[in-house]
Amino acid sequence: MFAVASVAGAAVGVALQLGVSMTALQASIGALNDVHDAPADAGRKPGKPIPAGLVVLPLARAVVVGGAAIGLALGALIHPLVGALALLVLAIGYGYDLRAKGTAWSWLPFAVGIPVLPIYGWLGVSGSMPPLFTALTPAAMLAGAALAIANARADAERDLAAGTVSVATSLGLEGSWRLHAGLWGAALAVALGWAVFRGVGLAQIAPILGAAGLIVAAVLWSRGRDPAGRERAWEFEAVATGLALLVWLAAVAS
Repeated sequence: MFAVASVAGAAVGVALQLGVSMTALQASIGALNDVHDAPADAGRKPGKPIPAGLVVLPLARAVVVGGAAIGLALGALIHPLVGALALLVLAIGYGYDLRAKGTAWSWLPFAVGIPVLPIYGWLGVSGSMPPLFTALTPAAMLAGAALAIANARADAERDLAAGTVSVATSLGLEGSWRLHAGLWGAALAVALGWAVFRGVGLAQIAPILGAAGLIVAAVLWSRGRDPAGRERAWEFEAVATGLALLVWLAAVAS
């Protein structure tokens, strides 16, 4: 978030405030996820913080409340619209934690939530959305759905053992991978097509192509049958997505 705000032209203090705000919101969402899943994780994922005894439930609940309060307050202090977006971020994240996770619709919060992240950073700086979001929003929705499917594929065996429904268990590993790859193909086509349409020069296109290549490599890696490999590929894909967002924004915004 700090990087997105910086690309949008924020002063360091504003960029830090937006970054801390989003970090606190995500900490709240992640803590609620662990609190909600703690009983099931004790049997399936003993290495997670609560089942492993690294974090006690009262502390995790305090992070849920404290993270939400800090994130909302810092966002609202920048602009009322940013505060409203912070509420939306929490609603999407909590909806995933409490309702969508473990269902065939688990991809939907990702598809809706990922586009909100760059909007949050940009709106907090400029108070408005430039034309580039005409392309960024649909591309981010496609990318968010693709990331959700990659995450589900990483957990496919554990979900099958637990009787949990997901995109991966519904479509199978090969079918879900094809959908995953197709979504990424569409997202990259939209992003690259907009850059070309806007007349972005070769010097700016090259980093975008490099970041896109990292995503393609992660998608190909994730096709493997090894669960640990798919999990590493998903993590690599998430990092590559953040990098691609930043280089695309820097190229198109300039």
